[in-house]
Amino acid sequence: MSLRTLPSQPGRQSQANSRAARQHEQIFDGYNKRGKYLQAFDEMFDAQGTVRGPYKGIYAELAPADAEDLEARSEALGRAFVDQGITFSLSGQERPFPLDLVPRVISAAEWSRLEKGIKQRVKALEMYLDDIYGDQEILRDGVIPRRLVTSCEHFHREAAGIVPPNGVRIHVAGIDLVRDGQGTFRVLEDNLRSPSGVSYVMENRRTMARVFPDLFATHRVRAVGDYSSHLLRALRKAAATNEADPTVVVLTPGVYNSAYFEHSLLARQMGVELVEGRDLFCRDNTVYMRTTEGERQVDVIYRRIDDEYLDPMHFRPDSVLGVAGVLNAARAGNVVISSAVGNGIGDDKLVYTYVPTITEYYLGEKPLLANVDTFRCWLDDEREEVLDRIDELVIKPVEGSGGYGIVFGPEANEKELATIRRKVQNDPRGWIAQPVVQLSTVPTKIDGVLAPRHVDLRPFAVNDGDDVWVLPGGLTRVALPEGSLVVNSSQGGGSKDTWVLASRASVADRELAAAEVVRKLPEDETTKTAEKPAAKNGKARAATDSGGPGQQRQQQQSQSTLPAPGVKQSQQQQQAVMR
Repeated sequence: MSLRTLPSQPGRQSQANSRAARQHEQIFDGYNKRGKYLQAFDEMFDAQGTVRGPYKGIYAELAPADAEDLEARSEALGRAFVDQGITFSLSGQERPFPLDLVPRVISAAEWSRLEKGIKQRVKALEMYLDDIYGDQEILRDGVIPRRLVTSCEHFHREAAGIVPPNGVRIHVAGIDLVRDGQGTFRVLEDNLRSPSGVSYVMENRRTMARVFPDLFATHRVRAVGDYSSHLLRALRKAAATNEADPTVVVLTPGVYNSAYFEHSLLARQMGVELVEGRDLFCRDNTVYMRTTEGERQVDVIYRRIDDEYLDPMHFRPDSVLGVAGVLNAARAGNVVISSAVGNGIGDDKLVYTYVPTITEYYLGEKPLLANVDTFRCWLDDEREEVLDRIDELVIKPVEGSGGYGIVFGPEANEKELATIRRKVQNDPRGWIAQPVVQLSTVPTKIDGVLAPRHVDLRPFAVNDGDDVWVLPGGLTRVALPEGSLVVNSSQGGGSKDTWVLASRASVADRELAAAEVVRKLPEDETTKTAEKPAAKNGKARAATDSGGPGQQRQQQQSQSTLPAPGVKQSQQQQQAVMR
């Protein structure tokens, strides 16, 4: 089977771009020198340079600004992130997560289509995982090869036969989407092992609402602040024992993990305990938590630790991050592990290529969201085509993450191509290849002007067993280096606030929907403390910092606390757990 067709852009559209009559002025001057970005679909401007409908309000707000205004707004965003301690780890150094000041906007109609496609995909993958660790009917029917599953390093026989009480294995899914040169959304990869990044979605929104309150007042932006309540409800509904009042905990590798900020934020917002492995123990196939009031049984563990570190009795015996015996407790039905052990067999990059087949097999439906066309190097004919065209394809490691190990054929030299060709031949199961997809672009602040930069989108879906709820928006990651297609923060990427516009008939909560934006205080009120506006139903407070000064100090103190005995030896393991 040949996958030679996935044009990055029709020739006539590229010509139309080059003939664009509209010249961008002032801060949008970066669009007059698009260069490599000409072939990409731009989210704000069409081929003629006309502003697309969802962005008209933002364009009207930003167009009169100058470089000084942009810098002032950008500095305000940076200060807000530093004040709140919102950081990520890059090469062992903590730094503020870069947030660009231009939001990414998705219309109500377009989001409705994406939401349906994400729900369908999560439901199909849920049925697939249940089958793989159960009767394996899809393998017996020959729909997908058995060796596809057995050769995956994330297929854990230790998890076979463990059936969650409410049948849910994927409590949280992150479905990475890209928009290709034709403006079509495609799935780039699936993340089913407690994907990270949702904390930045919520904090991006809170910070943007403080810096751009006027924009939120004039746009029907759907709120994102209730994510934690949906997650907590899904976790509580997963409990087998003590169903009336289950004890839920967030299990973190510790303060040295790159996503520790997210772990602590989610625990705080859900009102549950943030624990490390040393805080838990198992007795009689039951998990207990050590507290100041004595032992307390744990019913649900939302773990942010990879499978191999979770239980030293079944996986790595040298792990000091997990809880010995927790897998036996799950098998006995006394605790629920979220997300389930072995979910990696659902988001393996090679398994990803079979998801359309999986969807049709379990649901009897055509996929609503298409994959990016992909060559499977473990199949002889497709591997031969990859080797023939290796200089024009993107070669990805099946087990890679964070953008590491990816080789862009058009940009690689002969030595790099020879190296990757040898790796593909020696380990065909470990590699896939894709045509170069020109990810869509969004205006991004670069050196005092707004210029196009490539973006992707990670929506988050929460499955409570009755329904799949999709957070309206998600994490938009942006490749900041010029011409780069790698959006990962570990590779120098940043993020944007993602706005999903509500339809006029929608009753969904909106940011600042009930807030009055005060641009100037009356003279006789200047000495009084201005009351901060709160969002509708108190769900996503736009002008308040959920981690107020006291909470900020508490978090900072927590991060500076000296590790207990045994923690130093686990720092390397903590940093290696990158979910």
